[in-house]
Amino acid sequence: MIDEEILRSGVLYDPAPLLKDQQERLELLRSFNASAAPEREKMMCSLFASVGSSVYIETPFYANWAGQRVHIGNNVYINFLCCMVDDAPIWIGDRVMLGPRVTLCTASHPLSASLRSEGLQYNKEIHIADDVWISSHAFIGPGVSIGRGSVIGAGSVVLSDIPEGVLAYGVPARVIRDITEDDKK
Repeated sequence: MIDEEILRSGVLYDPAPLLKDQQERLELLRSFNASAAPEREKMMCSLFASVGSSVYIETPFYANWAGQRVHIGNNVYINFLCCMVDDAPIWIGDRVMLGPRVTLCTASHPLSASLRSEGLQYNKEIHIADDVWISSHAFIGPGVSIGRGSVIGAGSVVLSDIPEGVLAYGVPARVIRDITEDDKK
């Protein structure tokens, strides 16, 4: 078995020894996606590392470890076709909204073709603070942190940290401006 610390450290490793365990977890996810909303709510505690109250997840929902390393706060909404590559922990704060087809990806592969041919990968945690909205089709890459109250625009590719209280979008995403009191109008 691979040490959990390696899975979050950014160190290259071979994930092959984990495939059997991963397949067992994916069976839970298949059941989750096939269930009605009230049943899904009951199943969340067995899927996720931690889950707060008033969490709603539209299906289908995808996670390559069925949420095993995903920590979800309170009052979180996750829209259709969300994909979480949860090889390392994903931390989602309170009052977070994820739009349709958002991808949170903790895993990546080396640039070297010879290392990729060995099946190696590395992972880095993702942190999404309270009150963040990530709009549809956004991609959040390994090691990214998004600050409290920020908004990520549709179709963005976020590969570096985003500070709190800003609007960011683009490919790659960049800070466009601060979110201000005028945005309440």
